[in-house]
Amino acid sequence: MNTDDAGGDRQSAGEQTAVLPETASQLVELERLQQALSEADERAKNHWEQYLRAIADLDNVRKRAQRDIEAANRYGLEKFAAELLPVRDSLELAVQNAERADPRSLKQGQEATLQLLVKALNKLGIAVIDPLGEPFDPARHEAMLAQESSTAEPNSVTQVVQPGYELNGRLLRPARVIVAKAPGAG
Repeated sequence: MNTDDAGGDRQSAGEQTAVLPETASQLVELERLQQALSEADERAKNHWEQYLRAIADLDNVRKRAQRDIEAANRYGLEKFAAELLPVRDSLELAVQNAERADPRSLKQGQEATLQLLVKALNKLGIAVIDPLGEPFDPARHEAMLAQESSTAEPNSVTQVVQPGYELNGRLLRPARVIVAKAPGAG
C-alpha cells in the first residue's frame, strides 16, 4: 500500500475543498440562488445610481433656488423703481421751473406729480387705508387719541391723522387715527 494514498483523498494544505451538491435538486437550487444574487446585485447597483442622480438633482434644484432668491433680492425693486421714475422726473421738472412758475401752476404741477405717485403705487398693489367713519381696528389702525363725540359711534374713527398703507393686503403702515368715545366715558 502506498503511503501517499493512506489518508484517502487528502488534499494539500494550499488547496481548498469545494463543496459539491449531493443531488441534482441541490445543484438546481444553487444555480437559482446564484442567479437571484446576480439579479439582486444588479438591482442594488441600479438603485445606487438612481440615488446618486437624485442627490445631484436635489443639489441642482437647491442651487437654482438660491440663484433665483439672489436675483429676486437684487432685482426685486426693479418694477418699483421703474414706476417711481416718472414721479422723480416730474419733481425734478418742478424744481427746475420753480422760480419762473406762478403759484397756481406750481400747485397744478404738484397735483399732477401726486397723481403720478398714486398711479405708481396702485400699479404696485399698494392701497391707502383711509378708515374715516369705520369702526376702529387695532390690526390696521393706530389710535393717536380718543375724543368724546356725541355724533359719532363710540370706537369709530372720527379723523385720519395719517393714512395707512397695505401691499397686496399686507399692512405696511397702520393708519393713525382719532377715535370717538362716548361723552362722559372715562
